[in-house]
Amino acid sequence: MRTTHTILFLASTLVLAACQRQEPPTETETAPAASVAEHAEHAPDTTPGEAATGPVLAKATLAPTQGSEVKGEIDFIQLASGLHASGKLSGLKPNSEHGFHIHEKGDCSAPDGSSAGGHFNPAKTDHGNVSSDPHHGGDMPNIVADAEGNATVDGPVSSNVNAGKGDDFDIIGKGLIVHADPDDYATQPTGNAGGRLACAVISAP
Repeated sequence: MRTTHTILFLASTLVLAACQRQEPPTETETAPAASVAEHAEHAPDTTPGEAATGPVLAKATLAPTQGSEVKGEIDFIQLASGLHASGKLSGLKPNSEHGFHIHEKGDCSAPDGSSAGGHFNPAKTDHGNVSSDPHHGGDMPNIVADAEGNATVDGPVSSNVNAGKGDDFDIIGKGLIVHADPDDYATQPTGNAGGRLACAVISAP
């Protein structure tokens, strides 16, 4: 009888020991869940490139002046940093650099684009680089063509102008000009940017 009890006791002990040995895998099974939670904690909150988009407040379709083939489409979009010009141009000389400005008149009737007048300058300041003071309200960075004569426009507009407010600093209804030469950001009042290759009237979208 004692032998039977002893055998039963030993059998129970072995079963309990086997169950205990199966417990550690439970800990391993929960590890991946903790890892996923850790990665989710550091996941980015925004989609890449999201900050580079914004509402289109104005548009311009550039047409060639006499003897030129330059044309393109430009959007003026609102970013957190301010008004921004974005678009594509074609028909430029390969690997060339050109002045690019908003002008005071929305008039492209002259064959050479001269009817657009001078630079848009509502604050009556000196011409210069848009990234420093002073500069005209119409000053923007030069554009650079690639080996095929195409250019991507992606740059700031002066911080003191707007699109759609209807005041003296509103660019809607003004002209947009691509010049033959680069703007030197110094020569008054035009930056010595030369003739006019393309002209547009900036309009509401």
